[in-house]
Amino acid sequence: MEEGSVASIEEEVDDVASTPSSPENTYKDPDDGRQRFLLELEFVQCLANPTYIHYLAQNRYLEDEGFIGYLKYLQYWQQPEYIKYIMYPHCLFFLELLQNANFRNAMAHPGNKELAHRQQFYFWKNYRSNRLKHILPRQLPEPIAALPAPAPAPSQPPVQPVPPVPPVPATSIAVTAPSAPALSPMQYAIPHGSALGKNDMRSSGVDRRKRKKEG
Repeated sequence: MEEGSVASIEEEVDDVASTPSSPENTYKDPDDGRQRFLLELEFVQCLANPTYIHYLAQNRYLEDEGFIGYLKYLQYWQQPEYIKYIMYPHCLFFLELLQNANFRNAMAHPGNKELAHRQQFYFWKNYRSNRLKHILPRQLPEPIAALPAPAPAPSQPPVQPVPPVPPVPATSIAVTAPSAPALSPMQYAIPHGSALGKNDMRSSGVDRRKRKKEG
């Protein structure tokens, strides 16, 4: 009896192992996966902090093949139906970088952690101004007023061509020396300042004195 019962139990176990698992036998979360969803969401958003990534690297979590596979599995958060729950989008950026072995090894160094933190700060600092440059419509340049066309020059009457002057025929003219000018009547009088008039006046005065003495 005992041998028969043991054999029947072994056969039932073999039948269950050989048959594919039905949907009723698959594992189901007691809360329909809500708790798992919240835990994975919290962990993914922790990756937005470079200090936390540095902590994982220094404690050799990023060298564990199982943990690396888990990071690859978490990439489903980049899908549209899940990304809407992300409040810190930098976590998806760092999640993508963590798929690279060089980045995982570099984040173990404190200097690289500080560098990533500074770059993240500068992104937050200039994000609004950089985004507004692409969102706000750019002002169109003011149209340049067309310059007025220059007024046409007043029409001038046509200039009549001047007829050429005929050349003057060459003539031979005899050149004679100018004749001496004729003397005017005044030039025959005694010139002013001459000694001739003075002698006459003196001689007439001497004659008068002689006449008085004789008389």
